[in-house]
Amino acid sequence: MRSILSVLMGVAVLLVISSCATTQPLGEGELRLLRMQVPENGNLILSHAYRFNIIFESDGSAEIIRAVCTCADTGQRAYKVEDVNYGSKRGNFNLYLFACAVDSHRLECYVDYVSEGKRRRSNSVFGLVYGLVR
Repeated sequence: MRSILSVLMGVAVLLVISSCATTQPLGEGELRLLRMQVPENGNLILSHAYRFNIIFESDGSAEIIRAVCTCADTGQRAYKVEDVNYGSKRGNFNLYLFACAVDSHRLECYVDYVSEGKRRRSNSVFGLVYGLVR
C-alpha cells in the first residue's frame, strides 16, 4: 500500500512540474504555437485538401509571415499565411494542406514572424494523422 501511495505522489509531482514548464509567460515580442487541430480526427484521404487550424498566443506585436510544415514523405514546405485572427493574447490561422502519404503519421509546423523589427521563428506543434485512405 505504501509503495502505491509513493508512486502516485511521484506522478503528481511530475505532472505539476511539467505543467509549470509549459505555462511560462511569453517573452517580449514572442509568439508561441499552442496546438494544431487536425480535421476528421486525423483520418484523411490522400489527394484531398483539408483545413488545419493552428492556435497561438502572442503579446500582440508579432506578425506571422509564413508557416513551414514538415511531413516525412514531402519534406519541408513553406506556406503563405493570409487568414490570421489576432486576438488580445490568443489567435489562430488556417492552413489548407493535402494529406501526407500512408506511412507518415506526424505533421509538424512552425511559423516565421516579425516582432519589433526582427524576424523570428516560433516553436513547433504537430498533429497526428492516422488511417489514410487512397
